[in-house]
Amino acid sequence: MRTAYAVAFDGDRFLMVWHKGRNGWEMPGGHVEPGETSEDAVKREFVEESGYSIKVVAVRDIGYCDVCAAVIGEKMTEDCEMESRFFEILPDQLSFDREEYEDTVPWARSMVDGVSRAYL
Repeated sequence: MRTAYAVAFDGDRFLMVWHKGRNGWEMPGGHVEPGETSEDAVKREFVEESGYSIKVVAVRDIGYCDVCAAVIGEKMTEDCEMESRFFEILPDQLSFDREEYEDTVPWARSMVDGVSRAYL
């Protein structure tokens, strides 16, 4: 089953969620359900895990999953599956491979920075 996650920015900061089972910070995301696009899946997962809506501006296939570059929207709910926090740099304790995030975070930032504010 396909998976997708979003690197979403609020200004210079990006949001990550704490996954208790993996004991680390990660980008919100998960499985793409039948009939969903990767963009639809990350929008749904982002609200479920962090409580925030997002506006996806670009999607990148990195082989085993899709990464979405996004901008943080409004806080939709306080009833979230995970603790979320904004970061300016990657934290030390990550759930997944640091090298992947060292590639996807700058890519997402460049996609978000390249989008007109009028589009958002």
